[in-house]
Amino acid sequence: MAEQLTLNDICLTHVAATITQLLGIEAPEQATDPLETVLQVAKRFFHGHKADRVLIYNPDALALWLFQKYTRLYDAVLRKTQIGLPMLSVMPSVTPVCFASMYTGTMPEIHGIRKYEKPVVRTDTLFDALIRSGKKPVIIASTDSSMSKIFLERKMDYYIYDTAEACNEKTLALIEKDEHDLILVYNGNYDAAMHRNAPEGTEAMAALKENVAAFETLTTATEKAWIRHNTVVCWLTDHGCHEIDGQLGSHGLDMPEDMNVMHFYGFQPAAPDDPIGLS
Repeated sequence: MAEQLTLNDICLTHVAATITQLLGIEAPEQATDPLETVLQVAKRFFHGHKADRVLIYNPDALALWLFQKYTRLYDAVLRKTQIGLPMLSVMPSVTPVCFASMYTGTMPEIHGIRKYEKPVVRTDTLFDALIRSGKKPVIIASTDSSMSKIFLERKMDYYIYDTAEACNEKTLALIEKDEHDLILVYNGNYDAAMHRNAPEGTEAMAALKENVAAFETLTTATEKAWIRHNTVVCWLTDHGCHEIDGQLGSHGLDMPEDMNVMHFYGFQPAAPDDPIGLS
């Protein structure tokens, strides 16, 4: 495991307002300001227009140090995106706390999840903002995961499956249908694997590779199915991880290994209606 010395300075609470601003809608009520760098690059790729489709891929527990140590494994993520930002998670660095902060744009003391528990978030979220603006979001997540529970009770679609593979298959089908403005898919297979053995164990590293392959497959699908849309694709991790006694993986501490993650944003401009100029 690569030793981390400092904490990143951009918190993942900036995510919610960044996504809403990319779509040209109002942010969640208490959200932190958007990431201006992401907005400016999107503006250049979309020629001043807003996005009208967003794909969010949420892998679990993929720390910054994994990206630093195994950068070549992330080749497909780098090819499919234009911006990679070192981001800071929130404390405690456990999944429900982190995703609640990511999608409300607020710290735990505001959204209320301050330990490993999975209540429905009542603070205004990215999903509420989308629904208010007339847009259609969907969450695809694994059974009993935080993402399958903490954003329930909204007038939106949810698909819950037992495996990451089933989640990704459904996501591909929804991309092809092109009926949702924002598709979010959560994969928790790396997190589960590193808890069972070690962050760099054989099972965990296989899961990391599966996450990268899934992102490549899904973003390739959006390039084709959403060709008439300005599309944003996002790789947004919740927290990192570290090795504990017995070579098992863990997280939840206020330490760089658990707090530092990488987020990636890619921009797929809509194809022109008349690409060869015949009209």
